[in-house]
Amino acid sequence: MSLKSEVIVLKILKLFPGIILSAAIAAIACIAEHFLEKAIGLHLIGSAVIAMFIGMIINFFLKNTEIFSTGIKFTSKKLLKFAIILLGLSLNITTVLNVGKMSLVVMIFTLLTCFGGGYFIGKALGLNWKLSNLISAGTGICGGSAIAAIAPTIEADDNDVAYAMSATFLFDMVMIVLFPLMGQAMGMTDQAFGIWAGTAVNDTSSVVATGMAYSEAACEFATMVKLTRTLSIIPTVITFALIQLRIKRREAIEASRDSGEVKFKFNFVKVFPWFILGFVAMSIIASIFTIPDAVVTNTKSISKFIMVCALAAIGLNTSFGDMKKSGIRPMLHGFIISALVVVVALLVEICLGMV
Repeated sequence: MSLKSEVIVLKILKLFPGIILSAAIAAIACIAEHFLEKAIGLHLIGSAVIAMFIGMIINFFLKNTEIFSTGIKFTSKKLLKFAIILLGLSLNITTVLNVGKMSLVVMIFTLLTCFGGGYFIGKALGLNWKLSNLISAGTGICGGSAIAAIAPTIEADDNDVAYAMSATFLFDMVMIVLFPLMGQAMGMTDQAFGIWAGTAVNDTSSVVATGMAYSEAACEFATMVKLTRTLSIIPTVITFALIQLRIKRREAIEASRDSGEVKFKFNFVKVFPWFILGFVAMSIIASIFTIPDAVVTNTKSISKFIMVCALAAIGLNTSFGDMKKSGIRPMLHGFIISALVVVVALLVEICLGMV
């Protein structure tokens, strides 16, 4: 075996401890999610959030993480992108848009509320722009999947990812209980409630749980609306890639001025989120070709498990102490944005005569 081959093998072997630890936590989280749902009879917490918190607890007690660090970083960065690519196969663009087009107006207003309102609220609360926009993306698009897709694009810290996930998760837990009660109090139809829940509740599993708590028909509407929201990951990630490009370019210019050099090198290829093209390609394949249901279901399950592994890795790399320094402000940001989205979505439906 050549020296180069030996180096490659050693690099691969260094990945295993961190990947295996992340996968073990993910497996425990998936089992815990199943048993909790069975015991309570209602889906309150997803495996991704459970895995992240288990990882954070292990991080608190585990003093020597050097043996796991390479694999943990690989899982939270590289495997996370692969999970997003696989997710595209479960989205038939044509079907989703045909069923979800009635919710597009509501979705546009809620996205404007999240990112427009989120910008000013984040500024007022003194949050860094990455954390603020991760919370806005999680609230406006699709919870953990959106946060996972945007985080590597803007090179967000694991602490910011953990905080954004926590903020959207807490809101979802409350809405699963309150949404059906509010919908019944207002006498909403299944369609109206489905559109409302699909645009205002964050995570997909929480949307399904909220819709099912109202009615089976409402659940179907809510799920399709939610899938339509998921498609907005594509333009959102590209937009943030351009923002990151502008920031990097500005930093490079300032660095060249400080060093007295006029020229600077900047590689756009390194900044652009190529994994989103994989996501789009998989969605196009699902839209053009007839993919067997079993293949789509299995691919979605694999994507979900890898994403849970990635969130476990993020938890393993996140410190409770570092999160504590940010205080209550990120949670307050998430609460305000989420409340605004609930109100705006309802008002738009009323204006369109849906309620």
